[in-house]
Amino acid sequence: MGKFSKLYKKNIVKNYRLEVFRKAALCRNFEEATFKHVKNNLIQFPVYLSAGQEYIPSSISTITENEYNPNIFIQHRGHSTYLAFGGNIIELIDELLGRKTGCANGMGGSASIQSKEKNIFGHDGLMGSQVPIAVGHCFITRKPTIVFCGDSAGEEDYVFSAIGWAATKKLPILFVIEDNNLSILTEKKVRRNWELDEVAKGFGVESFNISDDPIDIKKSMENTFEYPILLNINTVRKFWHAGAGIDNEDVFDRYLDEMESLGDEALKVHNQTKKLISELWDKQLEKQ
Repeated sequence: MGKFSKLYKKNIVKNYRLEVFRKAALCRNFEEATFKHVKNNLIQFPVYLSAGQEYIPSSISTITENEYNPNIFIQHRGHSTYLAFGGNIIELIDELLGRKTGCANGMGGSASIQSKEKNIFGHDGLMGSQVPIAVGHCFITRKPTIVFCGDSAGEEDYVFSAIGWAATKKLPILFVIEDNNLSILTEKKVRRNWELDEVAKGFGVESFNISDDPIDIKKSMENTFEYPILLNINTVRKFWHAGAGIDNEDVFDRYLDEMESLGDEALKVHNQTKKLISELWDKQLEKQ
């Protein structure tokens, strides 16, 4: 590869990482603002924050948004997925404030958010149920489908049968396991001695066990929607299972790592996005 080709490839990679970072910045700053409002009791029902995990939906949406218009089935910890795939931020704020103008008419709260405009299907509250629902919907429509699931919810038996059905019917579906290693506070090593990608391989599904590095995610999605693929993506949950608190501050933070690596341009995006999110929250709170 010549010098020009190497430089061109390097620029493509950097541009991709910056685009992912822009989405991740929206997600991270939204969650940190929400954290503050939960702590100040402006939101008084269970809130499932996804800070720390935002690089998963941010990467996947960046990869798929220009070529596909996939149906998205999210899990209960879905703020970042909703935002990364273009969900209306004002409607999400209003939903968290319990207003009829919210994305689920003020009845879904934090766990059941949706966007008809962006083909985002909300979670019904039963852990892992979005997986068989997504598979059934994909079987009927044959449209590209992405379903997000936590590593604990992925232990439900109906998740296994849904993966097996998708493999049998060769559906254009991407299973995304957001693996933060926790079921509330119980680590995987206490719960099981296997990984979901190993189970999926047993069904004949192409599967990967990877980090939430945007390059790793991109490499693993080369054949997405040609047949079922499962990505078990290891990540870190920054805040409590529900509510505003931090279990452990001494953990790896993909967002901060990427911001440092990308330099001044990323820092500028972060600061601008933080200001925007703060202004949007303040504007909606003034309406109370």
